[in-house]
Amino acid sequence: MPSTMPQMSLSPVYRHAQRVLGAWLEQGHAAARLQAVRVRSALTPLDAVERHRFARWLAWLCVTAESRRIDLGRRLRYLDATLWRAVQAALATLPPTVRPVASAAGSREHRA
Repeated sequence: MPSTMPQMSLSPVYRHAQRVLGAWLEQGHAAARLQAVRVRSALTPLDAVERHRFARWLAWLCVTAESRRIDLGRRLRYLDATLWRAVQAALATLPPTVRPVASAAGSREHRA
């Protein structure tokens, strides 16, 4: 029986960037510093639509990370300030009940 819900198709470039960034987030601070260039190069080929989807995915990761008391914002700002701004924009579109408190504080601290 065919599925009635369309399945999101993600490009190989998107999936690769997602895997590389996910692995980078799991690393300790020292290892992450060494791998930052590799992660940045995986993000470069993403087109505008994929970067938007990627920022939204990261926004949801920030929501889940806050429940574990992990500040992904600081690491994402270090990795790519433009990507972090896109994540902040995506966070602003999430339902107010799930938005992380740290994201608002991080945006104020980044502008100061």
